[in-house]
Amino acid sequence: MKTQNKMNYWTELSIQYANQKSYLDDLFQVYPTIPDGIRDINKEHWEQVEVAFSQKDNQALIRELLKLKLFPIKDSYIAYLRNDISAIERNPKTINRICGRLYEMGLSKIYERCTEPKETNRQIGPLFKRWYRNKALGIEPISYEAFINTEEDAILDGSDAQLMKFAAEHLNYQHDKGLDLVARFNKKIVIGEAKFLTDFGGHQNAQFNDAINTILSKTNKEVVKIAILDGVLYIKGKHKMFQDITAKYQDYNIMSSLVLRDFLYQL
Repeated sequence: MKTQNKMNYWTELSIQYANQKSYLDDLFQVYPTIPDGIRDINKEHWEQVEVAFSQKDNQALIRELLKLKLFPIKDSYIAYLRNDISAIERNPKTINRICGRLYEMGLSKIYERCTEPKETNRQIGPLFKRWYRNKALGIEPISYEAFINTEEDAILDGSDAQLMKFAAEHLNYQHDKGLDLVARFNKKIVIGEAKFLTDFGGHQNAQFNDAINTILSKTNKEVVKIAILDGVLYIKGKHKMFQDITAKYQDYNIMSSLVLRDFLYQL
């Protein structure tokens, strides 16, 4: 049986933290729960939806609902209609079929569906940056110009495009995925991608792979690459993510955001 004594220290520390301490309570500081606020709907658009619904004007009903950010039903043909409005007139049977479902739902249910909150995983992205912008890592992030003109410990505060620009131009970063952290500690440049993996399978596996691909990407040799991962991957078991971080990728810097500060200051 293969031993895991060579596992990255920070990965091991993250696993211990998740399994022995108040991991979820502490992680709330980084990834606070998103309030279940409803989506805003333009009042004029909704009034037009009501008119079309009451008049049973199928084409108008579809047109007005497509103006909203969230269509009230899941249907494989909605995306096509959203991208080609003219298809509404040419495909009456499809429109009638979809409208039959809408009339069956009723206006109140349609409104409820159209105002559902965004999926949690789509709201998580900016939270990691918001956390370190509040000096959680001990220093306040600085602008692009200030960052490239100092050798002191610093965190680059910028848009995704600016972080990518710095990595590409200064570090020979050759990966098409964005970065969540560009920093300098003890004169060493650190880049990383942060993910909160809330469950197993599907989209979450893709998120995990994105972060792994960042630490596997080509850069200048002196760059320190890290995957800042939190969530279910640290639950001990036979699931693929745990097996990957404790064996396949055990030599890489994979760690929880909760041990990130200690990692940076010990560089």
